[in-house]
Amino acid sequence: MGFLSGYLSQSGAITWLVLTVLSIYFILTFWIFLYRYRLLLRRLSGESKSLSRLYMGRSDFISQDSLLYGYLQRIGELSPEVLKAAINDAVRSATRGLTALSIFASTSPFIGLFGTVVGILEAFGRLGTQKSASLAVVAPAISEALVATAAGIFVAIFAYAFHLLLKRKAFELHSLLESEAEILLSQQSDEGR
Repeated sequence: MGFLSGYLSQSGAITWLVLTVLSIYFILTFWIFLYRYRLLLRRLSGESKSLSRLYMGRSDFISQDSLLYGYLQRIGELSPEVLKAAINDAVRSATRGLTALSIFASTSPFIGLFGTVVGILEAFGRLGTQKSASLAVVAPAISEALVATAAGIFVAIFAYAFHLLLKRKAFELHSLLESEAEILLSQQSDEGR
């Protein structure tokens, strides 16, 4: 902890700005992930129950918990086009925030690298005013500058991992919704014969 407070006390405005942006990224990454993950788990649970009821023959229509139910009630028509539009809208709604996680994952290492470059420039500027620049003097200044890169990579790891986890859950939701739609359409065609 002493290293970090010493680093921050010697840091310039750009380094503070870089670490502030990365801190905001980190907080938003966790907020987006936790909110979306819980939402996707609830939706997956509802769709799973609805699909299993359709598979077991306990119901000839999707349950009220299903995302498709609301769309079909509003439209009042069961058609492949309506189901496809409903699935696309439900998945689009469920995957909000993935773009932000992708942006955080791809830009945070560059923001950290920018902070490191500025930190190294500041360190060399300070070293230029000293009469001797041995490894004992240069190494601590450069290691302090690398903190920004480490922070950027740290944020990127979480953002990328959370992005992939949410993307996988969204794929599962899409698969469940398509399975329900196929069963509904097959039941409708069976009734038409």
